[in-house]
Amino acid sequence: MKKILLVDDQYEIRRLMRQTLGKTFEVFEAEDGENGLHLAKKVLPDLIILDIRMPGKMDGLQLLSAVRANPQLHSTLVILVSALQRELDVKRGGELGADAYFVKPFSPLQLLACVQECFLKEAQHE
Repeated sequence: MKKILLVDDQYEIRRLMRQTLGKTFEVFEAEDGENGLHLAKKVLPDLIILDIRMPGKMDGLQLLSAVRANPQLHSTLVILVSALQRELDVKRGGELGADAYFVKPFSPLQLLACVQECFLKEAQHE
C-alpha cells in the first residue's frame, strides 16, 4: 500500500484529505513543516501533500527544498496545496521540484484524481 504524508496546519483540511485518501492509501499527518520533515524521514512516504503557508520555522516551500535535498526522500512525489493561487508560489514550487499544485478549496474527487495522476506518471517513468 502506498504511503501519503499530509502536512497542513489546518486540522479540518487534513481530516478531509485523510477521509478521501485513507481508503486507498496509508496516510500519515503532520501539522507543520518541521514535524513533516521528521515524519517523512521516518516513514519514507511515496507522496507528500504539502501546504505552502504554515506557521513555524519551516513553511511548505522550505520543506519541499529539504525533501529534494535528502537522498532518501529526493524522488518522493510532492503535491503543493495553497489557499492562494499566487503565480510566484506556483513558479517557485515548480523550480523546487513539486510534481503538482492544488488550490484550496478543492473537491475530494479532484484531490484523489491528482494523486492518482502523479502515481501514474511516476509508474510510466520507471
